Amino acid sequence: QVQLVESGGGLVQAGGSLRLSCAASGRPFSNYAMGWFRQAPGKEREFVATIVWSSSSTLYADSVKGRFTISRDKNTVTLHMNNLKPEDTAVYYCAAKLYRGSRYANEYDYWGQGTQVTVSS
Repeated sequence: QVQLVESGGGLVQAGGSLRLSCAASGRPFSNYAMGWFRQAPGKEREFVATIVWSSSSTLYADSVKGRFTISRDKNTVTLHMNNLKPEDTAVYYCAAKLYRGSRYANEYDYWGQGTQVTVSS
C-alpha cells in the first residue's frame, strides 16, 4: 500500500524559508512522478511543482518559479521554499502518479494528508 507522509510545515515570516519533505513508501517509485500541490481556505487545490523520479525532470507553477525547488533522494521528495510570501499560505500536499509529471491534481493516484504552511506578513 502506497503511503505518502508530509512533514516540515510551520509558521514563517515573509521572506523566510521552509523545507517540506514527503516520505514515500509501499512500492518502488522509479516509475512514478511526484507532485506538490497546495490548497488555501476557500480555494481549489493548486499545482506547485512536480518531479519525475527516474529523470529528475521538473516543472513548476509560475507563481513559485525561482523561489521553490523540488528534489528527490531515495524515498523522499523535498520542496525547498525560499522568499516565502503571505499568498503561499496553504495546506501543502504530496502526491504520486505513474510515469509523467502533471499539473492536474485529478491525474494523481496517491495523496498524503497535508502539512500546513503559514506565512505572516
